[in-house]
Order: sequence, then C-alpha cells, then structure tokens
Amino acid sequence: MLTNRERYKAIAHFEHTGDLWLTEAFWLETLSKWIENGAPKEIMSAAHRDKYFGFEHMRTTHEIVCGLGAAPFSAGGALTFMPLPPIMPRFEPKILKEDKRSVTIINHGGQTAKLLKDYPQNMPMYLDHPVKDRETWKEYKKRLDLDAPGRWPADWAGYVEKMNSRDVPLILNVGSFFGFLREWMGTTKLLYTFYDDPILIEDMMDTMLDLALGVIDRALPDLKVDQANFWEDMCYKAGPLISPEMFKKYMVPRYRQVTDRLHRHGVDIIYVDSDGNVEKLIPLWLEAGVNLVWPLEIAAGNDPVALRKEYGKALILGGGIDKQALLGDEESIEKEVMSKVPFLLEQGGYFPCIDHLVPPDITLKNYQYYVNCLRRAADLEEIDFTDRLI
Repeated sequence: MLTNRERYKAIAHFEHTGDLWLTEAFWLETLSKWIENGAPKEIMSAAHRDKYFGFEHMRTTHEIVCGLGAAPFSAGGALTFMPLPPIMPRFEPKILKEDKRSVTIINHGGQTAKLLKDYPQNMPMYLDHPVKDRETWKEYKKRLDLDAPGRWPADWAGYVEKMNSRDVPLILNVGSFFGFLREWMGTTKLLYTFYDDPILIEDMMDTMLDLALGVIDRALPDLKVDQANFWEDMCYKAGPLISPEMFKKYMVPRYRQVTDRLHRHGVDIIYVDSDGNVEKLIPLWLEAGVNLVWPLEIAAGNDPVALRKEYGKALILGGGIDKQALLGDEESIEKEVMSKVPFLLEQGGYFPCIDHLVPPDITLKNYQYYVNCLRRAADLEEIDFTDRLI
C-alpha cells in the first residue's frame, strides 16, 4: 500500500490513474458564511476542514521564507489576509487613514494599499510601492539576504525531524521571477522597466535566483521535499503580461537554474501558480523545467482537457473546475465536473480543484454537492454531510 507521499507522487507521475487527490483553498469569508449556514465551526481549522470534506493534507515549508506567504490583518474589524513577500525583516503594518468605508495601510511588503471594509478580501487598491528605481531597490534588496534573521527555523534539526517524519507531501517554496517584482514595483511600473531599465530587472531576478538556489542548497540535503512551488500570477484573461519572447529571454534561463538544482536533489514535481490564460507560457515553462500548472482559470480560456490532449504526460494539471458553475444548480455542477474530471483522472497527472480560492457566493450546499460529484467521478463513496461531525 502506498504512503500518502508515494501516492501523491504516483498520481503526478501518471503511475496511479483514476485516483482523486482533493485539496482546496477558501476565502475566510466563505468559511464564516458556511458556518452561519450549518457547517461546524471547526472547519475554520485546516485539519478539521480536511476531515469534513474528505480532503488530503499537504504541508508547505512556510517557516523557510522564500515564497509567498500570508498574514492576517483586520480591516475595520473584518479579518483578511495580506500577502507576505520573502523579505526579512518585513515592514511593520500600520494604518495611515481610515473612514467609514475603507482603510489605507502600509502592509508587510511595504506597499501602500486601500481596502474596503465591507469587502476586505477583494483586491486592494495599491497606491504606492516600495521599489521605484535603482536606489530604492538597493535598500529593499538588503531584505532578501539568505541569512537574514527569521528566514530559517531556529531549531533546524528539530524542524527537519518534524517535517520528515510526517507522511504528508512536503512543498518547498522557491520564489518568483515576475510576481514578486510586480508586488515591489506595481504592474505598470514593472512593465515599463523591462524597456527602460532592463539591467534593474535582471538584478531583481538574479537576487531572487540567488535566494532560491541558496535555500535549495541549504534545505534539501536535510529535508525530504516532494514538490517545489513558484508563484507568478503573471497572466490576465487574454494572455501573459509580458511577451513569450521576453519570458524566454529573462525568465527561462533563471527557472532552468532552479529546476536543474531541484532535479539534482531528486525533486521533479515543480509547480507554478499563475492566474489568467497561461496557454502561451506553458511550452516555455516546460522548457524551463516547470511541469505543474495551477489553477487553470476557465473564465480566462484555459481548457484542461485540451491541454492534456496537447501535452500528454509532459504536463501535470491542477485546478480547472470553473467556480462559476458552482453558482448554479446541481445540474450545472454535475455538467462541469463530469465533462472533464473522469477523463482527466483516468489519464493521471491531474489534481482537481476550483480554479482559485472558493468564493463566498458559492453556497455550502453547492460545494458539498461538488465534492460528491468529484467522488462519483473517482468511483468513491459519497460523503453524507447530514449532521456530519468532525
């Protein structure tokens, strides 16, 4: 019988077909609303949520600060999460301005952002960014030191023993070559800088490269890592925010250095998180050694069935379930799941989930029905959610 780690890797490697490995991420507002509508309050805990919905559990090495994190923040009393870039030390969050409708803050990454109190998990309005030119980058760059206090667990030996002893797939964050640069500069400024100061772009990317390679070389001789994650969010509905030619010039060689290093340590499941339509970048990610793409947003035009037929076993797929289908009735949910999931599970190399965080306008009842649709697609017994205890 396969261990959980072995099973996860066997699915990813197309060796264990037909198997459902389900995990999901939620807006906080979604879980709060579901509790109001009858779900047990314990689902606010990830461990209890896994039991309630029949999820699998995975573990990210968030104690090693190299990727995107998140920190709770209260916006006028409403709890939300703010992004955490891999800088150490982080900025001290503070409120700059507040009125009845909104709050303006400096967040952990040094961005000035305006949040709406009634919709705290909506995309903030970014008013200012910490990196504007070479001089501001020179100062910000100091926060990306591999040996900065707080970047590593204090008790490394204890941490390694704890992580390696668990039968849970372990994920190492290895950063970003576009997403963090956008967080630091803002989208418009970053895109202009590719033309106005490409040397600055390369220095920022090389700094992230050095951090990623340093983390890999220090962590992987000790940790049993099953997957490595990049975070980019570099596409919109019509395609990537930079041309494939620029991606190939600036990003592919740097990805390749990271993925080659990971391969030398035995890590061959390498994931990228990017919203939007990623179709033009997939062949370049594959060239660069990245082989798992998530979340495959359907509204942006991604088609996981077509991608499987085009790329075969070269590409691992994650996500690809249209969140909008879960806003309808049971028939629309059934149609969305059964039109793709049975085929994709049978092919292998597929991890189904909603094509981003589960939003609060999806009802608990519809989500429960969706979970059971997935279980039927995998020939698993349905969960009876009536008075379900955890």
